[in-house]
Amino acid sequence: MPVRRFDAASWLDSPWSRRRLDLARFAEERAAVQEICARVAAEGDAALREYGLKFDGWAPGAAEGFEVPARDLAAAAKRLSGPDRAALEFAAQRIGDFHAAQVAAADGGKPGMKLLTRPVRRAGLYAPGGRATYPSTVLMTAIPAKVAGVKEVVLATPPSADGTVATPILAAAHIAGVDRVYRIGGAQAVAALAFGTATIPRVDVVAGPGNIYVTLAKREVFGSVGVDGIAGPTEVLVVADGNARPDFIAADLAAQLEHDPLAWGVLITDSPTLADRAVEELGSLVSGLERAQVIGAANCCVIVADDMAQAMQLANDFAPEHLLIVADDAARLAAQVENAGAVFVGPYATVPLGDYTAGPNHTLPTSGAARFASPLGVHTFLKRMSVLSLNRGDLEMLREATVRLAGMEGLSGHAHAVEVRLE
Repeated sequence: MPVRRFDAASWLDSPWSRRRLDLARFAEERAAVQEICARVAAEGDAALREYGLKFDGWAPGAAEGFEVPARDLAAAAKRLSGPDRAALEFAAQRIGDFHAAQVAAADGGKPGMKLLTRPVRRAGLYAPGGRATYPSTVLMTAIPAKVAGVKEVVLATPPSADGTVATPILAAAHIAGVDRVYRIGGAQAVAALAFGTATIPRVDVVAGPGNIYVTLAKREVFGSVGVDGIAGPTEVLVVADGNARPDFIAADLAAQLEHDPLAWGVLITDSPTLADRAVEELGSLVSGLERAQVIGAANCCVIVADDMAQAMQLANDFAPEHLLIVADDAARLAAQVENAGAVFVGPYATVPLGDYTAGPNHTLPTSGAARFASPLGVHTFLKRMSVLSLNRGDLEMLREATVRLAGMEGLSGHAHAVEVRLE
């Protein structure tokens, strides 16, 4: 497979180092998404049925709805093989334990001031279909919402042409405590969750990954509803020294690249020998994988840095979704990380563990958004509000500075609202 190779200087001069989520180049797709969202907002279920037939090959009949009967979720969990169900339950327990630690105690503060945290009333989740089925996404989105205390969690996912939803998706929904599942996909699903229809309730937050149409739809409806983020293609960056095993490195690159032909796999090393061997191992590995064509179309490159300090600097500049550090002093290097969605330290901390069973969330900032954004978590489904309970003494203490600031801004009414209470 083609792997580009850079030294540090040529990498920094390359557009590859400045990759970003450029939604402007998807003008045709954005126009289509805007039309879909507008029609779903105006026409509701009628538009959903039309788009369901067009994009998913299925729409419910007049007497049938988009919702999967609740009994089908439990039935799906029973249909799974014992080992498959045990794997989902094992992952769910670890994800729940990790996210439970994100629940902060009630915030205090100075007398008269409190910070309240409240969950949204209803969360809408999206689990993609198409290239693969992702029950792990159901767990990773639904469990943090439940931990946050969201009263109603609903899931949208594309159906098959016969109107059924994959058994692992329904089973994961049952295990994670999802309240309702709807058979709709794509931009129309995001619009339905954001605006509501006669049969699908309006939610307060939409979360979960998807293709470019789902991404553009989340951007389109933001403001009418909260969203977890605007995600680009998945990516992994590996920082490795000369003692790292090249077959391990190749395996992690291939694992991420098989998601999407737009995915990114980057190796930064101070060892030209490791760079060569990792590329050789990757070529050998890919030829035997089922998704070799997808991997071969993805973005893959190797950068040879002057030393490991420079390697870490380049990694922080790239701000990857997944950062894997494999080096003799990996723990020390990990302490230097400033920008990454999730960090994996050591030769055995392979990224797929984070995708499924380790516990941290796998819905992560991409395209450099790790410079300012965090993974999906309990906070995604929480709101914060301040509460002031002040007496006359508090008002007197705050009076002078408040009135002066109001005067600086020319807002005499603000000053009067304070002064009138102390006359």
